[in-house]
Amino acid sequence: MGRQHKKLSKVKVLKRAILIFIGAAFVAIGLEVFLVPNNVIDGGVVGVSIILSYLTSVPLGALLFLLNLPFFFLGYKQIGKTFALSTLFGVAVMSVGTTLLHSIEPVTDDPLLASVFGGIVLGIGVGMVIRYGGSLDGTEILAIMFNKQLPFSVGQTVMFFNIFILGSAGFVFGWDRTMYSLIAYFIAFKTIDITMEGFDETKAAWIISEQAEELGDAILNRLGRGVTYLNGEGAYTGDNKKVIFCVITRLEEAKLKSIVEDLDEGAFLAVGNLHEVQGGRFKKRDIH
Repeated sequence: MGRQHKKLSKVKVLKRAILIFIGAAFVAIGLEVFLVPNNVIDGGVVGVSIILSYLTSVPLGALLFLLNLPFFFLGYKQIGKTFALSTLFGVAVMSVGTTLLHSIEPVTDDPLLASVFGGIVLGIGVGMVIRYGGSLDGTEILAIMFNKQLPFSVGQTVMFFNIFILGSAGFVFGWDRTMYSLIAYFIAFKTIDITMEGFDETKAAWIISEQAEELGDAILNRLGRGVTYLNGEGAYTGDNKKVIFCVITRLEEAKLKSIVEDLDEGAFLAVGNLHEVQGGRFKKRDIH
């Protein structure tokens, strides 16, 4: 028998709920205090809701909830109960938040400032909700479903939806507002990444060297990072190689390169970004 899904503790559920609440509230602020009053839209269901609200005078909060509701049921079937409930909670908070904030005066009537700061606030909010297990936009769930029938990735499908939605805004609000919307969308997109990954970006490093153990000791003692030795084999030469693997932060990359150059200038070094690190012994000692 397979292992049963481990239930989250009450403390973790409460923490997740509070952070999703804060994230959804940020989205509502970004929309009603910055973007919507300046006729600047976001992509996805949010963008469609803004356009329909403008054309029909139906409250934005009601449209955000109603248009996302079908995706809640799809998400329940496709991704799972925890994700669906987190999404429903986040969308509900966002919808109520936009309704409560609708009568608030916008911070600025400059569309460029509204696009920049609205995109930042929106991105922080969406990033928090995604990081803690929910979603505020049904197009991602739709893209996951279409991914099985179409020769495109989920990211490409979402991008296609959003280009179509942002382009449609040109016929409703004017093409200058579409360009501002693209600015807001791009800034929100990048801010989501920063919010999800953090500023202290984590990197993985692989080093192949004849002085592997000497390098490993230097990384451990001078950089304060643990290392793992992997056994490898050169495809061309057939020689056995020892590969050093370690996890570092962005600020430690230059020091790692310096250590490698000092001990073995001919070593192979590859560094890549990591989205998340959990467990193990990822702890820090002093650099020297």
